[in-house]
Amino acid sequence: MKLKTTKFRALTFTVLIEEATSTGADGQPLFYLASVYKLTDNGSKQLLRRSRLPGAALTLKIELQRDGLRAFDRL
Repeated sequence: MKLKTTKFRALTFTVLIEEATSTGADGQPLFYLASVYKLTDNGSKQLLRRSRLPGAALTLKIELQRDGLRAFDRL
């Protein structure tokens, strides 16, 4: 199992994306899970979105860079 963590700064807060993936012995994906958190100043995490669709974290990152906070209106 691989865990990939991406952190980037939005306008007013920091977004943390954790992606967990696992593949079988033959290279086929077994599962994918992306969790998107809002990091607060005191270090706590607030879950914003969770997805099992591969590539969802990259899509959200692009939407945040393009639309800013308006991207969360569609949640």
